[in-house]
Order: sequence, then C-alpha cells, then structure tokens
Amino acid sequence: MSQPADNTTTPADSAGVVHRQIIELAAPPRQMVLESGAKLGPIEIAFETWGTLNETKDNAILIAHAFTGDAHAAGYYEDEPDKQGWWDFMIGPGKGIDTNHYFVICINILGSCMGTTGPSSTNPDTGKPFGLDFPMVTIGDMVEAQKMVLDHLGIKSLHSVIGGSVGGMQVLEWCVRYPEMIRSAIPIATTMRHSALAIAFNEIARQAIMADPNWQQGNYYNDSKPDLGLAVARMVGHVTYLSDDAMRRKFGRRLQDKNDFSYDFGVDFQVESYLRHQGTKFVQRFDANSMLYITKAADYFDLKDRITEDRCVRELENSRSKFLVISYSSDWLYPTYQAKELVQTLKRSGQDVSFCEIEADCGHDAFLIPDKRLTDLIGGFLHGIN
Repeated sequence: MSQPADNTTTPADSAGVVHRQIIELAAPPRQMVLESGAKLGPIEIAFETWGTLNETKDNAILIAHAFTGDAHAAGYYEDEPDKQGWWDFMIGPGKGIDTNHYFVICINILGSCMGTTGPSSTNPDTGKPFGLDFPMVTIGDMVEAQKMVLDHLGIKSLHSVIGGSVGGMQVLEWCVRYPEMIRSAIPIATTMRHSALAIAFNEIARQAIMADPNWQQGNYYNDSKPDLGLAVARMVGHVTYLSDDAMRRKFGRRLQDKNDFSYDFGVDFQVESYLRHQGTKFVQRFDANSMLYITKAADYFDLKDRITEDRCVRELENSRSKFLVISYSSDWLYPTYQAKELVQTLKRSGQDVSFCEIEADCGHDAFLIPDKRLTDLIGGFLHGIN
C-alpha cells in the first residue's frame, strides 16, 4: 500500500511561535447547562490561534482535536521549540490550512485536562478537584463550549470546521447544531456513532483505570495516581489506532534487545516494549478521570438517529455547507463503510458531499501522520469554498 510522504516540519518551517490562551466563561449565575441537565460554571477554556482574523471575521477555521489531544495543533512555544503542534504539517503559511488566508483556532475540549475545565480542575464549591463530582459531558456540550469561545471572539461564521476521530464527531455536531454558521466541514476518520466494537474497547480502558487500587473512586489527586490502570488503558487504545500491516511492518515478532525468550513475564517482543513505552509516556501528560469522561462522551454520540429527525433534516436542508468526508483504507476502528454511511445520510438530507478514501496502511491514526495527499486534498477543498 502507499506510504505517506515524509514532510515533517522543523521550527523554521512550522506555523511559528504560538501562545496558549485561557478565558473564563459561564460564570454564575449564567452557568452552562449541560445535556444531562447539570449546570457548570465558571468554565476555563484553553485555545490557540494562528493567522489573522479579517475585518468581517469570516475567514475563521475551527480545528477540533481528537479525544486525548489538545489545542496545540500547530507551531511551537517560545520556551519549547521542540514541542511542535500535533498537526503542524497541515497548518501554517502555504500549507493545506493556509494561515496566510485563514484565521485558525483550536479549542481544548470540555472535560479535558489540557487547560479546559475537567474532573482534575478545582470545584469552586469545595476548593478541591472535582473528581467524579464533575458532571458527565457530551460531544454536544463540547461544541457548546467552543461556541462560547467563538461568541467571545465575535466570530459568527466559519469558513470550515475540521477534525479527525472524536474531532470529526465534533465537526458533525457543529453541522447539526449550527448549520447556518458553517460554510464547509471536513470530518476525517470518524463515525456517526460508535460500533459495539468501539464501545467495547473504551469499556476495557475504563475498567482498567477503575480496577487500579489507586483510583479511589476518582479521588486520587492528593495521593498516588492510578498510573498502572491508565497506562493499560492507553495500551489498549493505542492498538486500535494502528493496523495489522503497520504493526507487522514496524515490529513483526522481533525480540527486544535479546536473542531468545526470557521465559518470564518481562518484555520479550519489541511490540511489548513499544506499548509499555506508550503507556508510560501517556500517564505523564493525561488525567485518568478525563479518560473516563471523554471515552464515555464518545460512546454516547449518535448522529445517525438524530440526523433523520425532522428538526435536524430541516436544519441541514437549510444549510449551505459543503462536506468533504475522508476515510482511510486500513482504519478498523472507524472503517470506511462507516464513512460511506455518513456520506449517504448527508446526501439524503440534500447536502453537497465529496468523499475520499485514502489508501494507507497506518490505521486510524493515519490522519496525524504527515502526508502530502491529505494536505493537498484539504487545501484544494478549502480553496474552492466561497
């Protein structure tokens, strides 16, 4: 199968220095009302921007990140030049999402631990971390929080909303909730609703966290954290992001720094070492409770039933949005058949939809790997939006 081109960036050709911004919204008595009926506020929301917002404020593109991602989609921090954004090959001057033309914004999702209010944040009522007192949030709640940021910035329309995986779910939610704001949408490697398989893997990850004795019903912030459970959860999730071809090419059955089996339960195979490394690295940056909340929000998401409701159909029929749906041939977490179901559903509601399946053997995470095919596809589509 075709391999993505190697067009990795360096600080010299990246989107440049970027600064994380945090604003506080939904202060009492105007708390945010969540889909569950619970109220939350005040809420701190982290975001980053690239490019310049024009006078009419109609050149904005919203980037929706995947579930363990953050707002640092491109560029680098002045004091951390090696910490480039997760989509730096895509966003910047002259790139697929060209910051010479567009004002690009990425907002950290509600429930996260990367600058936006989540279960690890301080509960204003107690002065302690929320833990499981944090209310359950949905993809819709995440979109509403993003909408508050855009309202704060005075942005009333979006040239495009773009995202992959759980970010793609947010893209679709935006199109259903605020079709009048969206001129184009690019959902990538995503689905209208989780399959039983996807829910099952998320449940295994949650159970791994909750089975860790250090989890303590979510009240671990002043004690040892459930690092082992979170590491196992990440290992499980990471396997779903890859593909059989990618794992066979990268690891096969090669041994890790040895010529024979150890005949114990240590690391024998390279793939074992890799997964343990991924788990260890993950616990250093992410909160276990956020993992619980965000995976549950993804499991709750179900656009397929909602988009057939009369209200949603009417809203979409009045939309002038153009859609570019992208899938990957080796993505077995959100397979291409699910992208085709999305395309068919959108077409039935009268939408202008283009579809592309990219041939790649990297699995679900392929959209995060530098690939000129993807940048050219997105850049060309955006250029054609009036």
